[in-house]
Amino acid sequence: MDRIARTIATEIDARPEQVGAAVKLLDEGATVPFVARYRKEVTGGLDDSQLRTLADRLTYLRELESRRETILNSIREQGKLTDDLTRSIVQAETKAQLEDIYLPYKPKRRTKAMIARENGLEPLADAILADRGADPETLAQGYVTEAVPTTKDALNGARDIITERLTENAALLGELRGFMQREAVLTSKVIGGKEQEGAKFSDYFDHSELWAKVPSHRALAMLRASKEGVVTLDIAPEPETGAARAEAIVAAHLETRGDGPGDQWLRKVAGWTWRVKLSLSMMVELMADLRSRAQEEAIQVFARNLKDLLFAAPAGARPTLGLDPGIRTGVKAAVVDGTGKLVATETLYPFQPKNDLRGAQAAILKLIADHKVELIAIGNGTASRETERLVADTLKLLPASVKAPTKVVVSEAGASVYSASELAAREFPDLDVSLRGAVSIARRLQDPLAELVKIEPKSIGVGQYQHDVDQHRLSQSLEAVIEDVVNAVGVDLNTASAPLLSHVSGLGPGLAEAIVLHRDFNGAFRARKDLLKVARLGPRAFEQCAGFLRIRDGAEPLDASAVHPEAYDVARRIVKACGRDIRQIMGTEGVLKGLRAEQFVDDRFGLPTVRDILAELEKPGRDPRPSFVTASFADGVEEITDLRPGMVLEGTVTNVAAFGAFVDIGVHQDGLVHVSQLADRFVKDPHEVVKAGQVVKVRVVEVDVARKRIGLSMRKDGGASAREDRAAREASQPRGRPQAKQSQGSRPKGNDTNGALGAALADAFRKR
Repeated sequence: MDRIARTIATEIDARPEQVGAAVKLLDEGATVPFVARYRKEVTGGLDDSQLRTLADRLTYLRELESRRETILNSIREQGKLTDDLTRSIVQAETKAQLEDIYLPYKPKRRTKAMIARENGLEPLADAILADRGADPETLAQGYVTEAVPTTKDALNGARDIITERLTENAALLGELRGFMQREAVLTSKVIGGKEQEGAKFSDYFDHSELWAKVPSHRALAMLRASKEGVVTLDIAPEPETGAARAEAIVAAHLETRGDGPGDQWLRKVAGWTWRVKLSLSMMVELMADLRSRAQEEAIQVFARNLKDLLFAAPAGARPTLGLDPGIRTGVKAAVVDGTGKLVATETLYPFQPKNDLRGAQAAILKLIADHKVELIAIGNGTASRETERLVADTLKLLPASVKAPTKVVVSEAGASVYSASELAAREFPDLDVSLRGAVSIARRLQDPLAELVKIEPKSIGVGQYQHDVDQHRLSQSLEAVIEDVVNAVGVDLNTASAPLLSHVSGLGPGLAEAIVLHRDFNGAFRARKDLLKVARLGPRAFEQCAGFLRIRDGAEPLDASAVHPEAYDVARRIVKACGRDIRQIMGTEGVLKGLRAEQFVDDRFGLPTVRDILAELEKPGRDPRPSFVTASFADGVEEITDLRPGMVLEGTVTNVAAFGAFVDIGVHQDGLVHVSQLADRFVKDPHEVVKAGQVVKVRVVEVDVARKRIGLSMRKDGGASAREDRAAREASQPRGRPQAKQSQGSRPKGNDTNGALGAALADAFRKR
């Protein structure tokens, strides 16, 4: 454990004892949010980001230690474990290094080298290596037998023995791996006859670039193209001199410095070993590394986008009309009150074929009047702009004395998935599936977090190649994001749904359902401690969850804050020092300014916790999410055909990928702000500038109606310096190394950021 703690401490910039303390808490069942928030003294203040990295690395390093022990035992049982070998195994820092060392001792099937040894040819191999001046052909004559009929057979057997030694040489493998990671080139070639079928991958029909420089989106696009049988992929050293350099590295491990017959023969063996054995194994290894690296980046992009989306500003607990636009099937309408409870539904037919515009307007006005609607949420799917225009025209009909509701276009991604889910069916068993979508749209405007947690994250549409990555790893990462956000925001115990409660620290689906059942049967919770009356919710779960659950206007004022029940005594000592009632202090700025946190430190709670309590008393239950703002789409700009270069529009960032950001500007087709167009400076990571859900101003720089492609810019110069940006990037490339090479064939339609289209679109704009 000491070794693991030291390794992780270095990686997360902490001390080994901090890591050890955190590992102990996690092993005991504590969650990352709980440890980050309420055990700062124990861990020395490790934050949730450090703890997430710690938890991930802990799994890998424990597997590494387990494998290390297995290998040591295996070699020990073979009677071949030496002090030097033990030292090498103990010092190995990765699984790859461990496996390299283990190769010579790993039980294997019968090989050509084994057969050669059985035929007595190992002394020949040793003789050639020992005497470089002797002619290998002459030496081989002494090993011709019935089993080895010719000198050629003898030399081939010696070659097989030497080759096996080379392929099991950990030092050589490490050196070649480093060489390939620096110098290898990824090449993609179209398979004959697949040009038309794989047109969407046309950028990769003749493409090559340094393996180390391939961005995630291009790697995943090429891997998908290969999987679909459109292109072949290869990873090899730089074409002109790379193979010769690789062979020289192999030859160096045979110490072929002279020109004697033995050295010449061994150099041929080195070349053969590289071409036939090592180049293939290295290619397979680097391909796996490329896939792993690309997947990890894609998962990180998805996780960051999801976090931004979940942290989106809530419009608040206000009566809301949700509209799920549709033409032939009608516009589905649902009104929810301030708590999210469904109070009315309607189906409107303002468009063809019924064209009941007056009836639709009358229904909307009635819903607004009957339920005092303050917000109108309009889904951004088909007929969204038409529905938005309908609402705008309808609101003009309201009397001057009536305050018009605020209309907002919201993403409806995943609403249909929720509508058809078992959860929606349980919540609204008698409601038509299509109307459930309108409810979801209304609620996600009120509180995006509370509604989005009901939807499978992969259905929300903020990923990059999400279907091409390790689904288990993706699910783990997204679940961690949801858990962190839910606990950072806090949850109202008396209004939260079971899906939202299930992400609270220490709870899961079972306990969440039990809490809701208890609440439905016994009424609202009056105090946090009443949670202990819930079936199967014991002291351990209570410890983990209590601080993240809020009770407004309950029997205990502190239950509305993030102060943990275990620290209520400290909070009361602080209140007593002020000489006021706790309700007068909580939320009143300036009252606590004269107090020093050090005054209230005791044996159980240190300075970090006391400071958190003081901050919480000043702003109890504060919501870390930003204030609510919304984009205003331009009037008269409703279709891609309405766009003209130079237009300045407002929009909402729907997705952030490695190559840029997609923005909804209200024309049913997201536009792309390429990374080079995000700011008047070089931007390496789009997340430095934008995040999902952010309202931005963009300028239209390119419109391709036929391929539904919209190029946008956030630069003040409107994108005029894109060429300079590209030139600067190319100038920064190391000299003498291959640059990306692509065919000039037709490029794919659309901007499918979950597929190869996103990568091709990005490259198209990058080369603009």
